[in-house]
Amino acid sequence: MLHFRVGPIAYPVGTGEFLGSFFDTIAVLLEGGSRGSRFPALASLYENGELAPQLAGAARAQLAEAAVALAAFAPAEVVWDIDDPSLKPPWGDSIAPTIRTLAEYHVTSDGRQLIAVLDTALDASARVDKPLRIA
Repeated sequence: MLHFRVGPIAYPVGTGEFLGSFFDTIAVLLEGGSRGSRFPALASLYENGELAPQLAGAARAQLAEAAVALAAFAPAEVVWDIDDPSLKPPWGDSIAPTIRTLAEYHVTSDGRQLIAVLDTALDASARVDKPLRIA
């Protein structure tokens, strides 16, 4: 189970495959398969496993832009693995009826929207001046 961590604060996320799917979906659908070309701060967080607090504001702006863009895609367009586009999530097409777009698709292990959780963690990172880590 992965978490976003800011100092002692932990925000539950889910499995590594689940989190990878979120960032892979952004890379494939919004960046043409070139991770970081449009959302470099978000890509840096994923690739390095942490983000300096000085980049949290830029990452929040990129996340907001990505959320708007993901809202234009249907849940069936989710990318589970950038390296093997044929892979599907373990639950297949069985998702909650409340998930109508890819902006709503990724829900954390404790039932919250991943985009909202990541935004909260980035905000905390900026406010307390501590890096955001994926752990």
